[in-house]
Amino acid sequence: MPRVLLATRNSGKLVELKRMVAGSAIDGLQIVGLTDVPAFPEAPETGATFAENALAKARDAADATGLPSVADDSGLAVDALNGMPGVLSARWSGRHGDDLANLELLLAQLGDTPDDRRGAAFVCAAALVVPGGAETVVHGEWPGRIIRASRGTNGFGYDPIFVPEGEDRTSAELDPDEKDAASHRGRAMRALLPHLRALVG
Repeated sequence: MPRVLLATRNSGKLVELKRMVAGSAIDGLQIVGLTDVPAFPEAPETGATFAENALAKARDAADATGLPSVADDSGLAVDALNGMPGVLSARWSGRHGDDLANLELLLAQLGDTPDDRRGAAFVCAAALVVPGGAETVVHGEWPGRIIRASRGTNGFGYDPIFVPEGEDRTSAELDPDEKDAASHRGRAMRALLPHLRALVG
């Protein structure tokens, strides 16, 4: 059975990505994570774009393991902050992966911003690199707005302060299936599915 490596250390992303592929009716494809393969050096994310970071992570993983590898880079682009935090979303407060500190800093930076100027979008680039073969990058975007206080306990990162377009609930108040159907990562992964399906012939 062909194996595909999901190259992420973010447990929330890994759960989401596995769930999406499992629900996509691709038979005969085994999804493995970084804990299922021997450790290898992972380069820091230094790309200027989500696509550059996703490709770099997928290339590293494919080179090190010999497995087709999927990686994504995603973040929040806030209109009033000129598209920031963007690729710096996971380390906006200065500490990588400190979700609460990142969220609180963002809310403080938007403190004086009126409600009608709090537009934002979650953005995702997902890359699939096949060793000795094709490299594919796809994108997904989820528009919405930033509210003034956290709501909800599902999801991770900025989910509790992001209300998607057409919704009254935050991303963290959606159930997993609802989120997968609408989210930036869901949109990007669905665009990758035909390429993953091709791996099993």
